[in-house]
Amino acid sequence: MKKRHDVKRYPGLGVLSFAFFVYLYAPLAIVILYSFNENRITGVWTKFSLKWYGSALNNAALVDALKTSLLVAVIATVVATTIALMAAMAIIRGKRMRARKLSETVVNLPLLLPEIVLAVATLILFSLIGLQNGLLKLVIAHSAFCTPFAFLPIRARLQGMSLDFEEAASDLYARRWTVFRRVTLPLIFPGLFSGAMLAFLISMDDFITSNMLSSGGTTTLPVYIFSLIRAGTSPELNAVASLLILASLILATVALTMSARGTGKDI
Repeated sequence: MKKRHDVKRYPGLGVLSFAFFVYLYAPLAIVILYSFNENRITGVWTKFSLKWYGSALNNAALVDALKTSLLVAVIATVVATTIALMAAMAIIRGKRMRARKLSETVVNLPLLLPEIVLAVATLILFSLIGLQNGLLKLVIAHSAFCTPFAFLPIRARLQGMSLDFEEAASDLYARRWTVFRRVTLPLIFPGLFSGAMLAFLISMDDFITSNMLSSGGTTTLPVYIFSLIRAGTSPELNAVASLLILASLILATVALTMSARGTGKDI
């Protein structure tokens, strides 16, 4: 039997871990704290106030940017998850699939390339084909680089799933579509949901590609926030960042809960 390593045998590891998490999360805590500061000067605390949250939610330009980001993220998530699901089924379940490693590498290629390279290549492609619609450019680009993020959880779920249930359904003369819809899809749903949530968050968070492809009327939230940062930080910006942190925590919690239910483990 393998011996379990006791953390106490490594002096200083606990302190180092604590310092690491403080370094990682202290800036987020400061941003959230000063979002409740009534003073417009970010670094000078006066008293508790929620007015900057109201100011952020009443900012028409910010709300429009948020709507654009949500619209692009939702469409890109649906497209990327659908493509990732089909790719995973073909690579993992395809009996006559050739060049599996090459196919998997092609699907994961956006993860291997620097985002700035992918963004420039996408911009050049759209210029060559004459695509002018800003929203459509964002949707296509986001769908492309979100696909591998959705693919990885789905592939992992398919690889870890036993074939017994699918084979049993086939033995009972169920058609392939029925097997997929009634057996395979419910079993891989936690991985499918995790991949979709990951793709959604990646799309909402993207700045480089969105900054290169956005045009008038299609400014995404990260691009708008960057424009605010260039003018200097403000409590309104802290409020926006705090709301984004809260939304990310909620989505991450939901994704972890779904994944834990699928594997039968506690979070």
